[in-house]
Amino acid sequence: MKDFDPTYENLPDYILKCTAQIWEGRDIAALDWHYNENLVVRTPAGISQGNSVGKANTMATLTEFPDRQLLGEDVIWCGDDEQGFLSSHRIVSTATHRGGVFGPTTGIKVVFRTIADTFCHGNRVWDEWLIRDNGAIATQLGQTAQDAAQALIDSGDLAFPLTPKTDILGPYTGAGNNNEWGQKHVKILQKIMLTEFGVIEDAYDRACHLAYPCGVEAHGIDAVKAFFIGLRSAFPYADFKIEHQIGRHDAMFGPRSAIRWSLTGKHEGYGRYGAPTGAEVHVMGVSHVEFGPWGLRRETTLIDDIAIWKQILLQTQV
Repeated sequence: MKDFDPTYENLPDYILKCTAQIWEGRDIAALDWHYNENLVVRTPAGISQGNSVGKANTMATLTEFPDRQLLGEDVIWCGDDEQGFLSSHRIVSTATHRGGVFGPTTGIKVVFRTIADTFCHGNRVWDEWLIRDNGAIATQLGQTAQDAAQALIDSGDLAFPLTPKTDILGPYTGAGNNNEWGQKHVKILQKIMLTEFGVIEDAYDRACHLAYPCGVEAHGIDAVKAFFIGLRSAFPYADFKIEHQIGRHDAMFGPRSAIRWSLTGKHEGYGRYGAPTGAEVHVMGVSHVEFGPWGLRRETTLIDDIAIWKQILLQTQV
C-alpha cells in the first residue's frame, strides 16, 4: 500500500495489527501516528474531534475494562492507494467491568461487539464512524438500555447524542463501491425499511446466524423479523438513508457487505422503545452480512440503544 509502513501486508493487516497494538498492547502513544491530529470520530452518543480526545477516551475505556481483548471478526473494505481506503472493522470484545461510565465496579465479565468505519490514507486514520453495542454491556451488568440512559442523565450528562444537524463533514466524502453484493444487500435493507418484510423470507437463509443489539445472538428468519419490525414500528415514518456501502468477494470468504445506514424521525409508534413519545430520534446503524448458497446466511447489525433512549428521555422529561 502506497505511503503505508511496509510491515503491513494489506489494509486488513494494517487495521488488525494497529488495533492490537493500541488496545491490547496498551500502546496509547501509538495514537499519535495512527490517528491524524484532527481526527473526527462519530458515535451514536456524539462527536469527538482531535487525537488528544481520542487518547483520553481510550484510557477511560481501558480503566473501566482493563483486560479488554479485541477479536477481529472481519474487515470489509474498499478504496485504493490514490483515494485512500475505507475499512469497516467488526470486533468482538471480552472484558471485565471495573467501574466507570456503566457504574461502580461489578467484576462481571462481558462480551460485546463494535463496528468501526475508518478512512485510512498515508498510514493514518483521518475519519471514523464507530458503533459499540453499549446495550449489550448494560444488559450483562443487570441494567436495561433505558436504565443506563437514565443513569447518564441523572449523573449530569445532558449532552444530546449525534444528529444530522450536529454532524461534521470530515475528509472522507466517499459512498463506498458499486460491488454487486453491496447492491444486493442495499436492496434487501431498503425493502425491509419500506416494510416489505416478505423480502426476509425470500432473501435470508432459513438457518441464518444473527447478532443484534443488546448482545442478542439468534438464528432463523423469525428473529430477523422480530428485530426489524420492532425497530421500524417504533419509527414508522422516519426517513431511512444508506450512508455508505461496501461489497466484497474475497478468496476463502463468502460474498460480504458492510452497510452504514440511518433512520431519522419521530418516535411515533409502539415497538422496540415502548409507547410512542413523539421525540425526534436519529438512529445510526451498521450491518455486516455474508451471503451463502441459500441466501443471506450471517448478519451483524448494531445500533446503540442507550443513545436512542437518551434522545427520547432528554425530550420527554420535564
